[in-house]
Amino acid sequence: MTDTPGWASPGSSEPPRDGVRPPVDAPAAVPGPSAPPQATPGWNAHPGEQARPQWGQQPPGSRQPYGWGAPQSPKPGVIPLRPLGMGELLDGAVSTVRRQWRTVLALSLGMAVIAQGGTVVVDLLVKGKTGTATQALRLVAALPLQLLLDVLAAALLTIVVSRAVLGRSVTAGEAWRDARPRLLQLLGLTLLTALMGPGVALLGFAPMFGYSAGGADEPATTALLSLVGLLALPVAAWLWIRYSLAAPALMLEKQGVAAALSRSRRLVRGSWWRILGITLVSKVLSIVVAVVIAVPFRFLGVLLGLDSFAGQGLTAAAHEGAGMVALMAVAGIIAGTLTTPFMAAVGVLLYVDQRIRREALDIELARAAGLPEYGGTGWGGQADQTPAGR
Repeated sequence: MTDTPGWASPGSSEPPRDGVRPPVDAPAAVPGPSAPPQATPGWNAHPGEQARPQWGQQPPGSRQPYGWGAPQSPKPGVIPLRPLGMGELLDGAVSTVRRQWRTVLALSLGMAVIAQGGTVVVDLLVKGKTGTATQALRLVAALPLQLLLDVLAAALLTIVVSRAVLGRSVTAGEAWRDARPRLLQLLGLTLLTALMGPGVALLGFAPMFGYSAGGADEPATTALLSLVGLLALPVAAWLWIRYSLAAPALMLEKQGVAAALSRSRRLVRGSWWRILGITLVSKVLSIVVAVVIAVPFRFLGVLLGLDSFAGQGLTAAAHEGAGMVALMAVAGIIAGTLTTPFMAAVGVLLYVDQRIRREALDIELARAAGLPEYGGTGWGGQADQTPAGR
């Protein structure tokens, strides 16, 4: 991805100003002519008399009020370039999938096929031989492949979403070319952030596990150690959100792993609860979509006689036949194709929104999109010809 104003490291344009957003009438934040437009004198104006604004005009130097007649924020791509609400963020993620569906669905479909293929292979190899531990074994065996696919999805879809914000499209080949130099760093960052939260939770429960492994069974001590473990869970959640914007920062600002973690920490500061709420809502929506897609396939398998959970209780999933496994894999491919780009888009748009709120990134993005009223010339020095609504 070419260096675009606003997407490069903040030190290359303007320094971050956490918690400070320039006023809308500040000279540095309003590109264009330096002199305000003057009202045209009426036909009966006297020489030397100051011109009065006509009906519907604002006096020179005054700020446009909010409400009717207020200028709308520019929207060259999937989101308006201003601080966004939760609904606008979610709508922007859906719009990205809808407008860039050829690239987005091609990438997510390929990754979903690989992920479900790995799951099917594990299921066929295990075949329920491990009893009640089958589900846990499936998850552990699928983790390395899922981690690699998550890294690849985050890298490629971040490029796609960043272009969609500017109203531009990108092919899968272009996304791969732009994301490839950052893949190893993103893999290291993902490993670090993925182990950070579970590591803290495991550390919190370690005393209880050690106490139980020693053969002791004092109820009061076990309850106290369990409480210590439960208190570690909020810390794990806090770390998860605190560094949730590190991946977009690494990809779009071309920073190292340590710098991206520090960047995420600064962007999340003061907005932790808001980012947590939006992230949880988006994940709940993804789970609902996945369940809605999976239920008809499950019923179809029952009608076709592919399911075998009659009389098997909780171990039913461990004894599913190959037909049901394949059918549910198709459901997983469809669900993953839709939910993976949605979640990736939400993460990138949260990063963009936080930079708009803290660093006036909307001005830089408007220039990069080639909006003439902001002095933009587009990428490569040519004005953008892409319609904003396309």
